[in-house]
Amino acid sequence: MKRVLISLAFALAAVVPAHADDNSNWVKPIKPYRVVGNIYYVGSEGLSAWLITSSEGHIVLDGGPSAEGGKLIERNIRSLGFQLADVKVLINTHAHYDHAGGLAQLKADIPTAKLWISRGDAPAIEQGHHIGDNENGPTPMAPVKVDKAFGDNQKLKVGETLLVAHLTPGHTIGCTTWTTAVVEKGRPLNVTFPCSLSVAGNVLVGNKTHRNIVADYRESFAKMRAIPTDVVLPSHEEQGDLLAKRQKMLRGDPNAFVDPTELARYVDGYEDAFNKTLARQQAASPGAKR
Repeated sequence: MKRVLISLAFALAAVVPAHADDNSNWVKPIKPYRVVGNIYYVGSEGLSAWLITSSEGHIVLDGGPSAEGGKLIERNIRSLGFQLADVKVLINTHAHYDHAGGLAQLKADIPTAKLWISRGDAPAIEQGHHIGDNENGPTPMAPVKVDKAFGDNQKLKVGETLLVAHLTPGHTIGCTTWTTAVVEKGRPLNVTFPCSLSVAGNVLVGNKTHRNIVADYRESFAKMRAIPTDVVLPSHEEQGDLLAKRQKMLRGDPNAFVDPTELARYVDGYEDAFNKTLARQQAASPGAKR
C-alpha cells in the first residue's frame, strides 16, 4: 500500500524545479531491458527513455534532463547491443527540461539522426526553455535545432515500425502522445507513450502565453482516454510503476506491462487533479467573488 500511495503522489505532482533535492534518480543508471515487442527501456531509474527498433534503423523517444541524461541513454542503447549510428529519428513527448534536456547531446553524438518535434513544442526546444506561464519559471535546457516540426496524426515510419503522434496539449503547448503496435509472442498489442497530463505548475487562469490551456487539457483528457491501449509506457517511472512491473517480469510474468484498463485510470487521476487545481486557481484569482 505504501508503494501505491507514493506512486500516486508522484504521478499527480507538479514538475520539480531544476535544483530540487529529490530528483537524483533522474540520472541514476538502471539496467536497460526489453519491454514488449521491439520496445526497450533505455532511461534512468526515474525518467523514461525508449528505444523502438526496426530492421532499417531505430527511434529514440525522450532525451533525459541534461547532457548527462543523454549520455546515460546512449550507454544503455550500446549495452543492449545496438549501435548509436543506427538511430534514425529522435522524438519527444514534451518540451520540459527533464525529458528534452538531453536531446542536444543525443543530436550531437548521433548527427545523422533527425529530430522530430511537434509544432507547438518546437519553439521551446529551439529556444531552450519551457514556453507557457508556469510557477516554476522557464526551466532552461540545452537548445537544439528541430529537423521536422509536425502536426496532429503525424506518422513516423522506420522500416516495419510505425508510430503515430497524437497531440495532447495542456502540460505543454505541443505535448505529444505517441502510439505504436507490436507483437509479443504472437499477440498483437497496442502501446501508448502518453504525454503527461499533470498541471505541473501551469497557470490555468490568465495564462498569457498559453491562452487556451484549460480547453486544451479538457480535450486531451477525452482524446487520450479514447486511444485503444494494452501497454502504457509513461515518461516518469512512478507514473506507471515501471520498476515494480519490471520485477514482475523478472519473476516470470509475461503480462507484467499489459493492462488494457491502465490508460483510463491514468487519465482519470490527472483529470481529477486538474479539476481541483483549476478550482483553487479560480478561487484565488483577482476576479473571484469574495
